[in-house]
Amino acid sequence: ELPVRLSNIMKELNLLPDRLLTTPSVQLVQRWYIQSFMEILDFLDKSPDDHSVLDSFVESLETIRNRHNDVVPTMAQGVIEYKDAFGQDPVTSQNIQYFLDRFYMSRISIRMLINQHTLIFNGNTNPAHPNTIGCIDSLCDVTEVIRDAFESAKMLCEQYYLGAPELELREMNCKQIRDPIQISYVPSHLYHMLFELFKNAMRATIETNEFSNNLPPIRVMLALGGEDLSIKVMDRGGGVPLRKIETLFSYMYSTAPRPDFGDNQRAPLAGFGYGLPISRLYARYFQGDLQLYSMEGHGTDAVIHMKALSTDSVERLPVFNKTALKHYKVNLEADDWCVPSKEPLDLAIYRVAK
Repeated sequence: ELPVRLSNIMKELNLLPDRLLTTPSVQLVQRWYIQSFMEILDFLDKSPDDHSVLDSFVESLETIRNRHNDVVPTMAQGVIEYKDAFGQDPVTSQNIQYFLDRFYMSRISIRMLINQHTLIFNGNTNPAHPNTIGCIDSLCDVTEVIRDAFESAKMLCEQYYLGAPELELREMNCKQIRDPIQISYVPSHLYHMLFELFKNAMRATIETNEFSNNLPPIRVMLALGGEDLSIKVMDRGGGVPLRKIETLFSYMYSTAPRPDFGDNQRAPLAGFGYGLPISRLYARYFQGDLQLYSMEGHGTDAVIHMKALSTDSVERLPVFNKTALKHYKVNLEADDWCVPSKEPLDLAIYRVAK
């Protein structure tokens, strides 16, 4: 399965605009994928009954995983290089958004396979989580992951702002009212999503209430139903205008400050403003979703939807076919609804003109 997923996304990578493909960062990513693909192919004709081959395969998988650690920031740097050199247009932006969603989802799935294989074949077990098989916890304690992610974000927030809002957590288990909420899931994926949401909520809360003595708490509602498990993170951080919600998930329109690349410094993911779009992909990977609902002037609700049943939690994978190919060849058509200006009108300009 690994060579199939690697080759599919490599084929799709070549459909990107030539000017993006020629950026140094994207070329580096291409070389990583080609090298990893060739290393995997070396094992196609080897015997799976030979223990030395199995050990060598695990070592190769770990090498591949480490090689691809910086794929996200490197690809993001390629987008920045492209924008700086050529600007951006709606068609190219749409194609890049479509590709990167599929590219990063493919990367999540590839790392999932590699992690699962290496953890099981290395015999690594976590005594604190005896129900874990590889990186999947069949009895993942959702409340525990929520509190872990909150404490990590709180520590980061206190280091930077010298303070942090508190957590108010409510649970509703519709299946077994008194039982803890547990599902079969990958705890690291859930942690990644929650940490990003808490980090954003804390920053918005502190910057909106910087002159207040009491910070409003971040409220979390956790609900388990028959089909879905939902986690709602609610803040009173001032909210976001409706017109900006979709751009928060865009790779091309990030307003986050660009990270500084030092000689020995890894670019932080949040420095590219990729936290939300990547978190949404983690949610969608097992047929869930991540959605934002904001009230400008008040705050934002972020909701993570996950499948309550493990039988419904199947991988969502990009398929390379003619339908995918069309996405890269179709130009944007004129809208069949009247479209207002993207930005609010500044009436002061018109007064000066008169």
